[in-house]
Amino acid sequence: MKELVENAIDAGADRITIALEDGSLGGLEVIDNGCGMTPDDIALALERHATSKLPDDAIELVATLGFRGEALPSIASVARLSISSRVAGGDGWRRVVDHGEVVEDGPASVPPGTRIRMDNLFGNVPARRKFLRSARSEYAACSDVVKRLAMARPDIAFSFESDGRRVFSVQAGEARLTRIASLTARGLADNAVLLDFERESVRLTGVAGLPTYNRGVADHQFLFVNARPVRDRVLVGAVRAAYAEMLARDRHPVVALFLDVVPQDVDVNVHPAKTEVRFRDAAMVRGMIVSGLRRALDEGGFRAVQRPAEGALSRWQSEAATPPPPERDMFSAAPAIALAPAEEPAWLAAAGIAGGFAERSQPYIAAAPMGRAEPSYAPVPMAERYPLGIARGQIAKTYIVAEAEDGLVIVDQHAAHERLVLERMRKAADGGRIASQALLIPEVVELDEISCDRIEQRAGELSDFGLEVERFGPAAVLVRAVPAMLGGGDVHGLVQDIADELGTFDAALSLKERLDLVASTMACHGSVRAGRVLSVAEMNALLREMEITPHSGQCNHGRPTWVKLAHSDIERLFGRK
Repeated sequence: MKELVENAIDAGADRITIALEDGSLGGLEVIDNGCGMTPDDIALALERHATSKLPDDAIELVATLGFRGEALPSIASVARLSISSRVAGGDGWRRVVDHGEVVEDGPASVPPGTRIRMDNLFGNVPARRKFLRSARSEYAACSDVVKRLAMARPDIAFSFESDGRRVFSVQAGEARLTRIASLTARGLADNAVLLDFERESVRLTGVAGLPTYNRGVADHQFLFVNARPVRDRVLVGAVRAAYAEMLARDRHPVVALFLDVVPQDVDVNVHPAKTEVRFRDAAMVRGMIVSGLRRALDEGGFRAVQRPAEGALSRWQSEAATPPPPERDMFSAAPAIALAPAEEPAWLAAAGIAGGFAERSQPYIAAAPMGRAEPSYAPVPMAERYPLGIARGQIAKTYIVAEAEDGLVIVDQHAAHERLVLERMRKAADGGRIASQALLIPEVVELDEISCDRIEQRAGELSDFGLEVERFGPAAVLVRAVPAMLGGGDVHGLVQDIADELGTFDAALSLKERLDLVASTMACHGSVRAGRVLSVAEMNALLREMEITPHSGQCNHGRPTWVKLAHSDIERLFGRK
């Protein structure tokens, strides 16, 4: 089927209809309004090794999706194939070939364009038919082919039908993001960034999903070279590298990337199905994709996926109000959000939001749950001034609740601060060596001998991040300094986790990826933990830092750092909508 649709595209069609019966096992039809074929063209197209789309011998300059029409004689030899076609201003013609035998050949009343139908696949070869995949598998393969071709050509209208049911239909002239979202997932349009990046004679365009908008498998990565769908290892590796430090290792991004390269710089004839290509300068292409994706994601700033978890809203329950007991007043019966006691956030001036937080505990336990507001020393800022709103409280010593102009924002304080620390470390690393803080008393961390070897081998790289270590016997390392921005923390756990990560991924990662791995591990250990009480000033400082930090919408493991409950969602919970 792939080559039949490609033939329709190469014929200049702007409207193509594909219809399947029983997943293509019962029948397959492709209709287009392209240039059509004369009777002689139809006869020639059904001859083996006799048709070619190349205008001359310059195969390296091929611009069509296919080189030869070999699918037609191959299909005609094992099925019943009907071709009806007419060129503009000419007469229509129809030829039917049943398992290699011409059974019909004559004039036909057909509109301009071409209609190809296949029936009774392997009808005379039952041994071959027995080994075909299931109808569902064939349908899935056909659907994927059509979707990829439809993404590559938003200037063409596609209609895909199965057993009389229209699966999808897209119109010609759609915006690329609209076309891709309609063929993948509607939510992509609200959770993606656009790319338009050019280097030398190569241009990269397309759509990249936010890191928090990810999948468990890599089936939503659509890659194109000169409008040709491909599954190239260079391109797949570049996408993985661009998202490496923003996704958990078992999650995959959603992307649709279109690479335009001059024909002389890419060989599209290295694979029989034309699904792989070979670039003249593969390193440049890979670097361009990585930098282009990261630049686009950087511009996404603090954005994160803003869709409620499946069924989350449905789990909210509405209950009848119960009057309070007579001995309590109306205020003592009301639930509350616990706010931290007022403290001077000195750490803010000393180290910014990435500095350490002091452990705090509640000064007393009230007889009834009541909110405790902090003294107001300045007017409360207006929520509409800030995308992530103004902090109103803290829940379970883990989640910051903020009021924004368009809804209620809930922030995971550990996940958010972890990302902020990582981005600070990256920025510091780009400017040179990260400042370290010497320990008053060096700490000895005991590890197994192999782990000590890994740490010793990477001591120079760790030193660039402010972690100064040296070997201390066969089964221990001595930590003399830690990154200043981490503000102390569990040194033993940090070194142990770095050793474990290097042991698992070191051999498979490049130097840059290893450094990102180390930075991510350090950031996790240097972040404010869940269970720490924050003052309102600290909460607002965290929100403001998130708003100006790239990628702050997701933590280092790809999970969202904040979600928003829109006003409409809140109204629905209370039955107002």
